[in-house]
Amino acid sequence: MVNGRSVPGNRWDLLDGIEPERPPTVSVVVVHYQQQAELDRTLAALRRQTHPADRTEVVVVDDGSPEPPRVPAGVRLLRQADEGFRAAAARNLGASAATGDVLCFLDADTVPEPGYLTRMARLPALAPEAVVVGRRRHADLAGLPVDAPVEEAGPAGELPEPQWLRDGYRLSHDLLDADDRSYRYVISAALGCSRWFFERVGGFDETFTVYGGEDWEWAYRAWLGGAVLAHVPDAVAWHDGPDWAGRDLDDPARRARKDDETLLLTDRIPVAGSRGHGLRSAGVDVAIRLGSAPSPAAAFVCVDSLLAVLPSAVVSVPPEFAALFVADQRVTSGGAEPAARVLVDVPQAVRVDRAAKELREAVDSVGVGTLGTVLLGPVRIDSARARARRTVWGKELFETRAVSSALAAPLGADPGLAGYLGGWD
Repeated sequence: MVNGRSVPGNRWDLLDGIEPERPPTVSVVVVHYQQQAELDRTLAALRRQTHPADRTEVVVVDDGSPEPPRVPAGVRLLRQADEGFRAAAARNLGASAATGDVLCFLDADTVPEPGYLTRMARLPALAPEAVVVGRRRHADLAGLPVDAPVEEAGPAGELPEPQWLRDGYRLSHDLLDADDRSYRYVISAALGCSRWFFERVGGFDETFTVYGGEDWEWAYRAWLGGAVLAHVPDAVAWHDGPDWAGRDLDDPARRARKDDETLLLTDRIPVAGSRGHGLRSAGVDVAIRLGSAPSPAAAFVCVDSLLAVLPSAVVSVPPEFAALFVADQRVTSGGAEPAARVLVDVPQAVRVDRAAKELREAVDSVGVGTLGTVLLGPVRIDSARARARRTVWGKELFETRAVSSALAAPLGADPGLAGYLGGWD
């Protein structure tokens, strides 16, 4: 059994005012590429942390710099080959070598204030599913002594913070009101989680080999895995220089790189607002599982009505009905259950078009807040988040809601197929 506690939904506020009985062991993974001066500044700031030094481990991972960086005694240095922008692989390498109970990821040019580790480690030490993001502020630190206190040097040379990010944290109450698209506010340059949860979710996707996107993909996967997302505004780390989005806004190459990142994420994050409006994604947002049907006609009506309401879903049917649906690639038979945000379990064939509104609302709402499951007649709509928490803790940590609906009783062997297709039934 995992140590610690869980909270309903995303209610990290229930842990306000609670501190770990003992400071956790923290491993700081710092990703570096040809930034010796910036790395020196970050390592100097880590030596000034209020978190106990004997419970802090620092691992620097160099992403193939021509010359290895210099690190002081007591800092572990790992290196990987220069094969593109491999921050994802570098973070995974550092995490695999880490021994702390809590992982804190920093970039070499992101300098933490003295209380950073203490504040970042609190929630993951209490609730192992907590994924926390600090406040990344921006300043011009060039030319300053590397040991200049960043809590003074940062405000003195402050540069603008991204307004969209500040708005996102404000409107979500520091991610307390997180939803399926809150992955956008998780930044790997100032990220923390328990090592247990990182290993459970799996590391960053190492197929990301250009700047950006790997942190959002990981954060979305973590969300589906039951993460409790929290922004910790008083855990401040200063990025040396402006935000990436604030540089060279008219540069076509930078805009093209952002488009490439967005295109890559459409397949990895198939939720509405991130996927295409008409095109299908390689990833699965809603997976439907039909348990049984009394006849081919009943199976047809059931699957057809489900896909009419949820056209981006995929459906698994019993093998005896597979031949009915060979023309539609959304329908499969057997095989592993896909990783999806929502699982719709249909134990017996039903016709759902008469409850289209209720079904869509259930699919959109589960996994957000404290709602994990909706029972719509015989149909069960279950969120991946609720299922993940249930597996870990052996109990329900999300609410289940039963909704009265116009769903028909399970279909008989003669479902009135001609009337259904012709529209007179």
